[in-house]
Amino acid sequence: MKETVRLKETQDIIEKIVSINRVTKVTKGGKKMSFSALVVVGDAKGRVGMDLGKANDVAGAIKKGIAKAKNSMIPIALSGSTIAYETMGIFGAARVLLKPGSPGTGVIAAGPVRAVCECVGISDILTKCLTTNNPLNVIKATIEGLRSIRLEGRNKAFKSDKKILDEELKD
Repeated sequence: MKETVRLKETQDIIEKIVSINRVTKVTKGGKKMSFSALVVVGDAKGRVGMDLGKANDVAGAIKKGIAKAKNSMIPIALSGSTIAYETMGIFGAARVLLKPGSPGTGVIAAGPVRAVCECVGISDILTKCLTTNNPLNVIKATIEGLRSIRLEGRNKAFKSDKKILDEELKD
């Protein structure tokens, strides 16, 4: 039996809505409209999550997206206000180049990548989206690139074992 430990909701969570899409399905009875909302959440201390919420109205889609994104938050290794070294995140056709920035650089990034960086708590970074502009794939590539960064002494926090992650986050 798996034990799951939930984090308290007293933390300050940053919520960013990246895109809202209207989807129309044509059926025998007419057109059925629904909405999807791409949401990124983070605590600005090295944890980020993203998800796609779908509902018949915009508010419901946003609410579902935020709830699912909070449950899928993962830890990211930060080196002060930037990342430790240059990396490339790849997901599908999307490739995102992430370079550490010197203090005072700011976040040089496009919309979806900027949302992820701000939610993680990165304030100095240089980025470039390569090959595609699809926000969903760009966000997943950015998170994959950030997730691949390892810092000496913190590698145990990135193992897939849920118990180790929860213990690390409690401290």
